[in-house]
Amino acid sequence: MPKLRRAVAWFIDFALVVAAASALAVLTFHRISALVTDVPELATRGGLDLLTSRGDVLGASEHLGSSLWHKAVLYVEQAFAVLVLATFAYQWACLVLLGRTVGKGVLGLRVAEAAPRRAALRAAVTTAADVAVYAVACVLLIGGHFALSFLVWALAMLLFLVNALPVFSPSRRSLADRIAGTAVTGLGLSRAGATPPVRTS
Repeated sequence: MPKLRRAVAWFIDFALVVAAASALAVLTFHRISALVTDVPELATRGGLDLLTSRGDVLGASEHLGSSLWHKAVLYVEQAFAVLVLATFAYQWACLVLLGRTVGKGVLGLRVAEAAPRRAALRAAVTTAADVAVYAVACVLLIGGHFALSFLVWALAMLLFLVNALPVFSPSRRSLADRIAGTAVTGLGLSRAGATPPVRTS
């Protein structure tokens, strides 16, 4: 079934994203662990904070704790940023160089009309729907913006569905395909079965 092949191809590509996210999570965990296990660095920073606190020991310790927390949050934000950029780079490079992602290649599918500009647009929409908006929601949650994080998470779910559900329509073109002017073809997904993209100069 063509629709099932599209779904399996997406799962393969998303599994690669999850693998990258897992590697980044391990790296970020080790970076954060290093913050609280580097005793000489902590002693130096704590001593400097105490010397400049004019005897306010509680204030100095609070400042040290706050500094460590902000640095840990920064590491998490950096990990999410790398994940988003890596996902976009993967999508764009595969489309430009191969005309398909790894998942689509395994299932015998390809993306038609994937010129560099269109590939970049398609990669951007796909990355936003699969990863980027969720990443923003997670960063907001870590920053303590709970209500805004929930709203962004709901937006992420909506964007994912709006991008994915049209694949099951007669045209079989996702939101990313429609915005970029591309179409997925191959093994039962003939151009005749999809609305042909409009060429733009």
